[in-house]
Amino acid sequence: MANTLIAVALVFTATLIGAFGALFFKKASATIRRHIGSFLTNINLYIGGFLYALSTVFFIPALKFGDLSLVYPLTSLTYIWVTILSSVYLKEKINAYKIAGIALIFVGIAAIGIGS
Repeated sequence: MANTLIAVALVFTATLIGAFGALFFKKASATIRRHIGSFLTNINLYIGGFLYALSTVFFIPALKFGDLSLVYPLTSLTYIWVTILSSVYLKEKINAYKIAGIALIFVGIAAIGIGS
């Protein structure tokens, strides 16, 4: 049981970090042009890549401590974090369909958790 809680905490952390990585990739995309220099000088691109790599550092130990059938579906938390972060930092609108999607993700995660 303790190992499962460690795995869940690690995945929770990994998904949150990965969601911030996606946010920085979105910010990077605004300044990307057709020339390679726009990639090489884009700090948001580097930050996003670093955060994705960092999320992997948390995810791999989660695989050690938890069952893959539990740990991997928990990565869907990333969709929830991205929706929330996009609303807060990018001022994207959250509509009823997005709220329904988040609710369904929660239901799916809960069902998997109860079944484990």
